[in-house]
Parts: sequence; structure tokens; C-alpha cells
Amino acid sequence: MHIIESDITIIGAGLTGLTIAYLLRDKDIKITIIEARERLGGRIYTQTNNNDTPLDLGATWFSNQHTQVLELLKQLKLKTFNQHYSATAIYEPQPNSKHQIVALPQNNESSYRLVGGTSHLINTLYQHIKPTEVKHNEIVTSITQENAFVYLKTNTSVYKSGLVISTLPPNLFDSTITVHPELPKEAKYIMQNTHTWMGDSIKVGLKYSTPFWKENNLSGTIFSNAGPITEFYDHSNYQNNLYALKGFLKSDYFSITKEERLTLITNQLKKYYGDSVKNYTAYEELVWIKEPFTYANYNNSVFPHTNNGHAIYKTPFLNKKLYIAGTETSATFSGKMEGAIKSAQYICKLIEELKY
Repeated sequence: MHIIESDITIIGAGLTGLTIAYLLRDKDIKITIIEARERLGGRIYTQTNNNDTPLDLGATWFSNQHTQVLELLKQLKLKTFNQHYSATAIYEPQPNSKHQIVALPQNNESSYRLVGGTSHLINTLYQHIKPTEVKHNEIVTSITQENAFVYLKTNTSVYKSGLVISTLPPNLFDSTITVHPELPKEAKYIMQNTHTWMGDSIKVGLKYSTPFWKENNLSGTIFSNAGPITEFYDHSNYQNNLYALKGFLKSDYFSITKEERLTLITNQLKKYYGDSVKNYTAYEELVWIKEPFTYANYNNSVFPHTNNGHAIYKTPFLNKKLYIAGTETSATFSGKMEGAIKSAQYICKLIEELKY
């Protein structure tokens, strides 16, 4: 079997993996990125179809606190815009109580979105690295250290590398990739018990030809303790000529059909908006627990934030040949795009110290 050789092999073409490649683009380093999906982006995914409303079904928002996100967007000359919030929200305190329109407190901390959708960041990063660096539809099954090199086996190929960086969620890495020699038991335990961000989310969106939620003292912002929708927001585009509502469905509804979820959603929205909700032009959803290249079942119950940013992720493995990166490993802003970028920066600093 032909062996593909690189100086550095990155597992995963999401935000962390592509940012690492971007930060190392001017160095004389041969990099290969192995991606299990056909598409780029990992937990960043903007659904578009026939030039209609770009719908972010993965990572979406960022703020002034996310300084590294903003700096990267500035470098790439990408435009941002403020998330639209009206002065009020629709609030449903409990299942048996009637919803009400409530005033939202003034918030000095703006939330931003990316013009064109968050995938625009992914696609722009990709344009700055060599297209041949990304190998799609390659599922890593094993990693083996042999002397100064590491060998990765996938469903179709073998890769030989001086250094391997995994950007997979740690639990997914431990659940799906065999490592030789085996990683320390403590490291495996931490990985198995690290919360996977987005893994238990269901993101849903409805596209419309008119923004009816901006009329008659209504609001596109919804907070409900009844569900099945828990939060909903105006997701119209930057130009404000393509319209959508988008938000979160309770994770309990992952096992029913798409059609059943849609019925539950429209029934809930009808209580607030009337029959206008039926006039959607498209319904889109992403049930992240069903994404095998994002989520793997835990051995135990794992709560949000558990082991995110754990100190063990600062430790390289396989004689400093294997690094575990990604947003869950960042000591700050874990689970956010900011955490993904900070993880990439940390890894690149280590590579610099190795004098690659």
C-alpha cells in the first residue's frame, strides 16, 4: 500500500485544524489534513441552497471577548454584523402557562455573526492553504509510533508523519482510534469523560420570505421552559433581505423523525405567531448526536464543561509525537470558536519550540 508522507499530519479539517495549517502556511513544513467528512468545517456548518438564507447549524455567535476570533477575521478581511435582537422576547415560563411578551434588559455586550455564514471563515482559511493538504473521506482507525515516526491508518490509506495533531473531540478520539503504544490510563479516562461541545445540541431553522415576527408587537427572540424549542432567534442575513428563525430544540428529541420534529416546532411557533409559521420556504436541522464524526457515546454521564481545558491536554504523547488539540482542550473559552483558535495557537507555539 502506498504510504503518504508528511512532516505534520492533522486529524480533522475543522476550525482548529485549518487554523493550525493557516498559521504554519509560510513555514517549510509539509502538512496533511485528514478529514472524515466530504465537507470542511467540523462543527461549523452553514446550510445554503439556491441563494436563500444562509443558516448556521453549528457554531454561530461570537463577541468582543473573543479577541482571537476577531483578530483572525480581521486578517482574513471577513465582515461581521450584529445579531439582531428586538427590545422584547417571547417568554414561556412553564408548560401550562401562557406565553408572554417581556422586555429584554439592555445588553452592552454585542453578539456578532459572520456575513455569509460561519462557513465563510472555514472556506477562506482553506483558500490560504494548499488544496492538496486536505484528504477527504478518510477515517483514521489507528495511530502507531515506530521510532521517529508515527503511522496513521485510515479506511483507505496509510500516512507516515513526524508529528500528529488530533483536533477531534477527545471522547471521539478515544472511542474510535486505537493508539500504539497505548496512552496512559489517566489520559484515556479524562478523554472518555470530556464533554463534547455541540454533541448534545439539535439546531433547527425555518426560512421565510417575510419577517412576520417583526410586526404586531412580536419578536424573533424566544425563550421557553416548555419546549420543544428552548431558544430561537432572528437569523436573517446581513443585507436583511433573506429571512429565517433559528435556534435550539431540546436534545431529548433526537430519536424521533425529522417530520415529527418539524410538526412539534410549527405547533409551538403557531401559539406565538399564528398561521404565518406554516409559510416557511425551507426547514433545516442538524442533530449533532447523530454525527458520527463529531459525537461518540460516553461511558458515563458527562455534564457540560466536564474536563474542558484539563491540564492533561497540555501534555504531548508518544514521545512528543502526538498532540490532542481542539476547542475542548483550551484552558479558556472551551467549546467556543475562540477556544478552537486558542488551541491552534498553543499547538503552533509548541511546534515552534520543537524547531520544526
